[in-house]
Amino acid sequence: MGDDIVGDTAKRILDFIHNNPGCHLRKIKEMMHISMGTAQYQLDKLEKAGRITSTRTGLYKHYFPVGVFQDNEKEILQILSQDTPREILMIIIEKQAPTQTDIVNSINISAASVSWHIKRLVEFKLVEEIREGKYKRYQLHNRKVSAKYISTLMRNYYPAIWDKWSNRLVNVFLSLSRSDNL
Repeated sequence: MGDDIVGDTAKRILDFIHNNPGCHLRKIKEMMHISMGTAQYQLDKLEKAGRITSTRTGLYKHYFPVGVFQDNEKEILQILSQDTPREILMIIIEKQAPTQTDIVNSINISAASVSWHIKRLVEFKLVEEIREGKYKRYQLHNRKVSAKYISTLMRNYYPAIWDKWSNRLVNVFLSLSRSDNL
């Protein structure tokens, strides 16, 4: 830690952000058991000191250590830090071009909720929509945002989630490698 960070709380928050990139204010508050005001004050202080950076998406402001991530990595980490969009992204990786109905049936949330989350994934250019007659299918946007790339970010920055998903992803990669060899 640098000498420009004064106070144990600021140092703890900075460590937390290094270990949980893409986290938002409420998560920091809840996980660190500090008040909202303290979290806001310390985050503002860290951002002004140039130790963290933030991006705003809708109502959420996500925090990252400075100089560690490129913009596309920040976007992916924001998605991976949230349960429902992460689940949708993982289903798209796993099922390789599912329809909205496939996604709804897999995670048991409303079609409207799935539609809203997919719209955000499309805006982030993580997912693209493919029309197939009257159906829409969803797949990863391009080669730069590959399943392996996303899983590497998850493994490195969300190890608890990685443990949960690793068995499912192994099967996905095995099927991808089989289709690449055909």
